[in-house]
Amino acid sequence: MDVEEAICLLILYRKLRRRRRRQRRYWVHPILRERLSSSLFVTLYPKLRLHEEKFFNYFRMSVASFDFLYDCVENYLKPRDGAIRYCITPKEKFIVTLRYLASGCSLAELQYGYKIGKSTLSAIIRQVCQVLWRNLKTMVMSPPTKEMWKQISAQFENKAYFPNCIGALDGKHVRLIQPPESGSMYYNYKHFFSLVLMALCDANYCFIWVDVGAYGKDSDSGVFKETSLFKKLLDNLLSIPEPRSITNNENDAYKLPYVIVADEAFGITKNLMRPYGGKMLSKEKRIFNYRLSLARRYVECTFGIMCNKWRILHRSIDVKIDFASDIVKAICVLHNYVRTRDGIKQDDMIYPAP
Repeated sequence: MDVEEAICLLILYRKLRRRRRRQRRYWVHPILRERLSSSLFVTLYPKLRLHEEKFFNYFRMSVASFDFLYDCVENYLKPRDGAIRYCITPKEKFIVTLRYLASGCSLAELQYGYKIGKSTLSAIIRQVCQVLWRNLKTMVMSPPTKEMWKQISAQFENKAYFPNCIGALDGKHVRLIQPPESGSMYYNYKHFFSLVLMALCDANYCFIWVDVGAYGKDSDSGVFKETSLFKKLLDNLLSIPEPRSITNNENDAYKLPYVIVADEAFGITKNLMRPYGGKMLSKEKRIFNYRLSLARRYVECTFGIMCNKWRILHRSIDVKIDFASDIVKAICVLHNYVRTRDGIKQDDMIYPAP
């Protein structure tokens, strides 16, 4: 026997020993076997449906919105045909995911409440998040038409007193546990690991467009320049209406373009407006900056409302990057869906959830 054969045999022997050590003690842990009789899906969910207020507090949406949304995604969550073992039902998958996003609890906590293994929970939550994004983005975040841009502009003019504004733009850093082998790509200037959510919102605190997954180390302006929205903005592919007079006088020859408002981190373009820089500004410029900030604050408030409702964003997300991106995308469309159907719930925006 030569040296190479001896080494191969030694490696094979070590692999066999590792496999023996990794033999599972239980196929299904005794605690998890009680899922069909004592999980929260069996004991708590039916009772919550009898109390609208408690149901909204637990799932962040009304019973009617929950049922409608579940009908939209049910067929995409059904198990494959020919499954041998008992499969987790689509409704159970849906409920577990909503609770994970709404409460910000860990997978370990969900494991003992819903009697589902951590690895299974992880796969379920990712599947449901992907289904929610795929099915809801066309329903609650479709590309605006010319008429829709005009409606958004009218809302900003009525609420923020800024004419010809078609959206407020900004980026948000979503906290992460340091991704393995990521180096400093996701380490931002605020000294924590994150991925960037770049978003455009309207005056009703709803998202018009989002981009998720950029490195936390990148600047907001650099992230925006790599997005599809920026490229379409430069190529005039967004169906933005023609410039109009802000005096509502059809005979006025001085017409201004429709613009997106942003902070000083972004560069100014034909359809992107930022405030004047510096401190020694004239009175007119200071008034302009103030009026622009009234419009721009809507995107900041949108981020705050979303984070306070979907509490997973209040802590560092401890999953892989792709999974974290799926979570953030699902939360964005859920935010629009709930605000569109259920309106404003002050207790979600002011008081902390349990």
